[in-house]
Amino acid sequence: MTIDINLLPWREARRARRSRRFHVALVLMALIGLGGGYGMTRYYEQQLTAQQARHALIRDRMAELDRNIELLGQYEAQVVSLRAQLEVFQRLQTGRPQTVHVFNALVASLQEGVHYVGLDRQGDRLRLEGRAERNRQVSDQLRALEASPVFDVPVLSEVESSDAMRRFTLTVSQHMPATPGGEGEP
Repeated sequence: MTIDINLLPWREARRARRSRRFHVALVLMALIGLGGGYGMTRYYEQQLTAQQARHALIRDRMAELDRNIELLGQYEAQVVSLRAQLEVFQRLQTGRPQTVHVFNALVASLQEGVHYVGLDRQGDRLRLEGRAERNRQVSDQLRALEASPVFDVPVLSEVESSDAMRRFTLTVSQHMPATPGGEGEP
């Protein structure tokens, strides 16, 4: 008695089923891998686009800040210029009464026979050119300037004699006493 058992067909069917399942799983894994790769690519592209948008926004803001810094520099330059102009105006405003005071003092100290022909002012220093008939009048004029409360001691730099007139040049410093309004020299 021999019994024939045929084991091959069920093994072959099982092998075919396993092979089909493996191929289906392989295709599913490939599809999942491709889908995951595509999803990751899309995700990273969106992240890159968002980052580029942030960079563009930062560049725009930096350009705006640079423009504002430039404008601020221009405003600061204008402020410096306006302050300088204001200082000049204030000096002129305070110098106006001083100039009048100096001229009044010059007129008050002018001696008979002396004529001023030129006046040059540089800061608090005056350079006077004048004419007189005699040397005595020049020395009287120097004493009168020294006696004035507005001027310091004058310095005679040159005396030139021509015909009947004496030409002289002197320099004198001015100092302003307190004005009646209570303000002194700035």
